[in-house]
Amino acid sequence: MKTDQEYLDLDKQLLWHPYTSMSKPSPHFLVEKASGCEITLSDGRTLIDGMSSWWSVIHGYNHPTMNAAIQAQLSQVSHVMFGGLTHKPAIELAEKLIAITPTELQRVFFSDSGSVSVEVALKMAIQYWNTQDKPNKQFFVTPKSGYHGDTFAAMSVCDPENGMHNLFTGALTQQFFISPPPTGLSEPIKAEYLDEIRKTIEENHQHIAGFIIEPVVQNAGGMRFYNPDYLNHIRALCDEFEILLIFDEIATGFGRTGKLFATDHTNICPDIMCVGKALTGGYMTLAATLTNDKVALGISDNGGVFMHGPTFMGNPLACSAANASLSILSEYNIPEKISQLETWMKEALEPCEQLEQVKEVRCLGGIGVVELKNAINLHEIQPKFVELGVWVRPFGKLIYLMPPYVISQQQVQTLAKAIYQVVSEEPC
Repeated sequence: MKTDQEYLDLDKQLLWHPYTSMSKPSPHFLVEKASGCEITLSDGRTLIDGMSSWWSVIHGYNHPTMNAAIQAQLSQVSHVMFGGLTHKPAIELAEKLIAITPTELQRVFFSDSGSVSVEVALKMAIQYWNTQDKPNKQFFVTPKSGYHGDTFAAMSVCDPENGMHNLFTGALTQQFFISPPPTGLSEPIKAEYLDEIRKTIEENHQHIAGFIIEPVVQNAGGMRFYNPDYLNHIRALCDEFEILLIFDEIATGFGRTGKLFATDHTNICPDIMCVGKALTGGYMTLAATLTNDKVALGISDNGGVFMHGPTFMGNPLACSAANASLSILSEYNIPEKISQLETWMKEALEPCEQLEQVKEVRCLGGIGVVELKNAINLHEIQPKFVELGVWVRPFGKLIYLMPPYVISQQQVQTLAKAIYQVVSEEPC
């Protein structure tokens, strides 16, 4: 039987972790189990999870309802191809998603991950315009500071300069980029920003299939919060110039911003919406691309079939997990629960504002952000958090929290105190 250290040595030798060098890997910590908001390491240490495992485990780990749903489905069928066959978990999940998303979204296409759901959305938009005798509409307009995934089409609509994919620029489709939305949830709308969008669209709309944006919060591109009213104006411009509006709700969906979807901060509906991450409560990999009849029937009535078909599309285990997660979510009073979480994080993170190293502290719903003046070294800072009994994974200049919704106030305070301590020890 291998020791824990032998497992870690094998990990270092064999496994290539995300955003990590094989020759100089960041430290990795061996997990034994997890429950609620705590991750237990193989050496017995417990860590309060401030990340929801990349924003997905919203109900906490090892949830009895989630476990029971997956176990029940496992005894029926764990996977069956979705070409020519269907099953109740997928049908029930589609029904639930259509019931809770904006009214016009009536069709659901399942895929394996958030990044692939974006690929599906972009392909939908291009194929739709092709069936409308507008084959030149092959490109997309999107704000800088955006992030939509690591697959190729998704990378092409991520920030081309400051994002994590700039080394692939030469291999990617060249899209139309505009400035990121001005920050500030309640800051007045800047006419010059809308003028920039209009100018880009006016000059290029014959080639633009869609406008893709993360509504209200640009997440991995900088945790930037902006006035939702910009989306209302963007919707009007898309309608005026025959462009499909695509909302990437992969990170913001299922309550994270204080409403069920970030779209709900507006009075509009996108033509296409991508969801993932928290869709299954963090238990299984699953995503969905929802669209309206205009797009779905536009493709189907005029061009036949939509050309995409993931092997594990509509996986029954994943759909069962998602159905259970949405049932749990429906029992929450989302505005009240997430507002309480936001209050806890604001109060707990407030002392960080006094640190010289900190540029800004900001919170929205279940998102708490401490933005530093200088970028941190993840390799050095991650073990410091582990020593303090918390799991926080910063990037760039950002140390942030996206904890499970079931976290306690005391656990939030522990996370915030750890951030304060670690940041205070960083050089200015």
